[in-house]
Amino acid sequence: MTAPASAPRIDAPHTKPDVHHQVVIVGGGNAGISVAARLRRANRNLDVAIVEPSEKHYYQPLWTLVGGGVFDKRVTEHSEQSVIPGGVTWIREAVSEICPEENGLLTATGKHVGYDFLVLAPGIQIDWDRIPGLVEAIGHDGVCSNYSFEYVDKTWEFLNAFTGGTAIFTHPATPVKCGGAPQKIAYLADDAFRKNGVREKTNILFMCANASIFAVPKYAATLTKVVARKGIDARFRQNLVEVLGDEKKAVFEHLDTGERTTLAYDLLHVTPPMSAPDFLKRGPLGNADGWVDVDKYTLEHVRYPNVFALGDASSLPTSKTGAAVRKQAPVLVKNLLAAIASQPLSARYDGYTACPLVTGYGKLVMAEFDYDGNPKESFPFDQSKERRSMYLFKAHALPRLYWHGIMKGRL
Repeated sequence: MTAPASAPRIDAPHTKPDVHHQVVIVGGGNAGISVAARLRRANRNLDVAIVEPSEKHYYQPLWTLVGGGVFDKRVTEHSEQSVIPGGVTWIREAVSEICPEENGLLTATGKHVGYDFLVLAPGIQIDWDRIPGLVEAIGHDGVCSNYSFEYVDKTWEFLNAFTGGTAIFTHPATPVKCGGAPQKIAYLADDAFRKNGVREKTNILFMCANASIFAVPKYAATLTKVVARKGIDARFRQNLVEVLGDEKKAVFEHLDTGERTTLAYDLLHVTPPMSAPDFLKRGPLGNADGWVDVDKYTLEHVRYPNVFALGDASSLPTSKTGAAVRKQAPVLVKNLLAAIASQPLSARYDGYTACPLVTGYGKLVMAEFDYDGNPKESFPFDQSKERRSMYLFKAHALPRLYWHGIMKGRL
């Protein structure tokens, strides 16, 4: 395994760890906390630890509506301590290296943590610096992003103050968490501009690296109509490659032809490129792209049977959403408990995910589907239709279910 020269290493075979736990979970976000809570509910005698450096825990699905001016961003923030399940040890450090041959990991400070079983749920890494000029431009002169707690309120500040011109919304050529979020804010912007009387003076562009508006045909049909109704100029296979903040211009590359186009903007909402965390990319647990290489049904690692993964950092070929985690967590926990008991892994995950697609203030398409793109709808009506009930469900019911149900291992 290769690690940066400055990183600590587990050099000697069978190095005695500084601490050891029966189950170590890397990541204290939705996935990690869900698994920890479910494990503790299933067996209070399990020795479980979570490795997570952050002091804050965020309910990120609400950031679209924060950027749209519906909520204050502070309602999405809780302390990490408040969501750590009782009886679980919190190791407040970042992981620098995992050594599965030694059943151990190293933290950024050099602490060696040993485990019997490892659950990887570190989430996705946001690579702001992969787009030249973005780091310097973000938060200034109309450049914003809902993918940052620091800057999400800038989105509403710039939308609400917009007086006309060109508003560009981007979707990158990488996996992203909540794949519908890049287009959702464009729909809210259209509504906000109409309310403020500037829509007729505005050109809205949705520059998307994907080949279509949505991968599942049933929901794509509705979204195509939404785009047409709102007069949004949707351009596909277009990837943002540079931000020229001083000139208020954005450079896009067509992924099929390589042709580059420079567009002037008055407002630029950027969904940044994302990838697997660096410590996974440089270690033995990832696939060619760095995602934790697990069986897509059992969530067990394909080479290390005492390692499991779920959520955004996993190789599972489904959308990276909190709804997917809600279905992955019980499968992982059941199979992990079976592995601890030396029993066969019987639980199966079918790729279920959901994307609550906000199409405007008070409107939402609740897309739910499996690995094969088959709808897996939960409600007794056609969920491809825009509904106010589903908007209210996302805005008000889901946050409560998250904090009081999912984070407690009950849902």
